[in-house]
Amino acid sequence: MNKQSFDGISAAQLRGRSPCVLAVMAAASLIILIGCSSATNNDPPASSTTASDVTLTSAQRQNIHLFVVESSKFRKTIEAAGVVDFDNDQATSVLAPFSGPVSRLLVSPGDQVKKGAPLASVDSPDYAAAVSAYRKSLATARTNRRLADLDKDLLEHHGVSQREEDQAQTDAISAEADRDAALQALVSLQVDPQTIKDIQDGRPISHPGAMIRAPIAGTVVEKLITPGELLQAGTTACFTVADLSRVWVMAQVFGSEVASVSLGDPAEVVTGISANNVSGTVDNIAALVDPDTRAVQVRVVAENPGNLLKKQMYVRVLIQAREESSGLLVPVSALLRDNENLSFVYVVKPDGSFARQHVTLGYRAGDQVDIADGLQAGDKIVVEGGIFVQFMQSQ
Repeated sequence: MNKQSFDGISAAQLRGRSPCVLAVMAAASLIILIGCSSATNNDPPASSTTASDVTLTSAQRQNIHLFVVESSKFRKTIEAAGVVDFDNDQATSVLAPFSGPVSRLLVSPGDQVKKGAPLASVDSPDYAAAVSAYRKSLATARTNRRLADLDKDLLEHHGVSQREEDQAQTDAISAEADRDAALQALVSLQVDPQTIKDIQDGRPISHPGAMIRAPIAGTVVEKLITPGELLQAGTTACFTVADLSRVWVMAQVFGSEVASVSLGDPAEVVTGISANNVSGTVDNIAALVDPDTRAVQVRVVAENPGNLLKKQMYVRVLIQAREESSGLLVPVSALLRDNENLSFVYVVKPDGSFARQHVTLGYRAGDQVDIADGLQAGDKIVVEGGIFVQFMQSQ
């Protein structure tokens, strides 16, 4: 194409054309020229080239350090997210043992209580009826037993018949059975032993009100009732009492890491709010996979000094496997990345040159990583100066 035409168009034909039309025609001609030039380019793309091996001089070798790959033993540390929960073996929900309105609350959340300590008082007709039934059955049992002993004495002196004496014994045994059942009813209503002793001795009851009592020693962690609330026996949850000196941490372990966790493995609970980790032990591994998270729940029992661990707290759990694993551990410093972000190391070949070897990474143990594939025991690799070798290879 010359100065007089655009791809066969004469200068005469261009006269009278607007500047915009001329610009479009020039651009079209330029695109055609570029397309023809590209079509004749036979150079391969840069990504298709293969990196050649690197040969270093003795002086250049002073910049690198080598490492002989060997099979090593190590113990895995599994890191998982966890949530703190009460130790359900040492925590209980306190249900109302009788019906009636709450008259007074005696504890607040956070209070330490002993086993049997009163938590709340209740104006309960069930309690009053149980005390009354025990008083009556106690008196009836004593009377019937006295009459049965009297008839037994009279039978020996022919004062009553054998039939009358047998009936008296039956009445006494029946009354004693009713007395024992009434006593058991008081025990189930958590009546304190001193009140029962006062009833047995015929003394007036010093504390006639019904008391909800702590079934275990621990901390009141939940208060679920208010004064005046009507309780239903065996249904209404009133308090939660838990021994917080030990808690459960429910850790979520995924995939192949489950096989590395065993019962009895030591664990460390990292809270993020204290410089000191909390020690624990794996005591349960779920038999099923959680359908929502696809993880296996691993329960860690941990001591809880100073009540540092709170229910529903999110923590990190480091489970240290007791069983040893074996693999090819190499320093992390040996690993490099290529243009496709694939991991590789430089391996020393028999002729002394250095070649790239892509590797598959496995478990990382501190500043070392297990090579799952790509290396063999006895291989020599560059662990320091790999960047220098990579630079020389690019020259």
